[in-house]
Amino acid sequence: MRDLRIVFMGTPDFAVATLKALLDANYKVVGVITAPDKPAGRGRKMHQSAVKKFALQQNLTVLQPTNLKRPSFVEELKALNANLQIVVAFRMLPKVVWQMPKYGTFNLHASLLPNYRGAAPINWAIINGETKTGVTTFFIDEKIDTGAMIFQEEVTIEPTENAGSLHDKLMTVGSALVVKTVQQIEKDNVSTTIQSNSDDVQTAYKIHKETCKIDWTATIDHIYNKIRGLSPYPAAWTTLYNGEESYNIKIYEVEKVLESHEYPIGSVVSSKKEVKIAVSQGYILLKVIQLPGKRAMEISALLNGFQFEKEAKVL
Repeated sequence: MRDLRIVFMGTPDFAVATLKALLDANYKVVGVITAPDKPAGRGRKMHQSAVKKFALQQNLTVLQPTNLKRPSFVEELKALNANLQIVVAFRMLPKVVWQMPKYGTFNLHASLLPNYRGAAPINWAIINGETKTGVTTFFIDEKIDTGAMIFQEEVTIEPTENAGSLHDKLMTVGSALVVKTVQQIEKDNVSTTIQSNSDDVQTAYKIHKETCKIDWTATIDHIYNKIRGLSPYPAAWTTLYNGEESYNIKIYEVEKVLESHEYPIGSVVSSKKEVKIAVSQGYILLKVIQLPGKRAMEISALLNGFQFEKEAKVL
């Protein structure tokens, strides 16, 4: 059995679950690398990453480099004398960093590689209407998410699943897969599979504001999948034209209603109890939305103090 000394690299909550699983399995984590503190919120107070908060609670050594190639950081990393590095939701590593440990550097990625390499695999799997996804551990190489795969675990995407609930499922399954991977490295019993590079591999591009805008002329399934694939963050949005007013609203939860109608696409059809948007194959029934400057609200609560005009529409 190898005596492992692990450096863990990660930033958000998704990574915390894995770090906790490693400690619970009694692995020796000699250092944690995470993002620098940054100002957040209305007061612009300095905000620590979820991983940093957890690591400090566990009395772990924390490094927060702004530049991963800086010689002073590379020396600090070497001084930790790690022989394995584990990366979960961090950033691209320079070769000088990922080549450093004797037993390599592996990453946990929230997709079934080679599909959905990139920044937003959870969102794009739902947006594209996939019925399954999963998690993959792989050894890092010079490109993004292309290295030799170690293990994969498949997860079903339920028809009503959103990005938030799928994130939580993959976080749990992924943390267990990392421990399983470490166990095999510890036993010097790892076999890998080289990723294929066929042209039909899906990519998980970074999501921008324009990515999140709803195209109401698309199919009802495409609209539905896009809304749940972006919920709760960063959230799909549209522009509501309501009488003399127009503003961008975020849409978090909807249902599909397959039904023929004669309304123009984008028409807002409202009653005292419900609000729905006319689309090509029926309606998108709004369940939870957010008006500018307000909190997200269920439609039933919103209708107590907000009125949709007769000619209201979304574009």
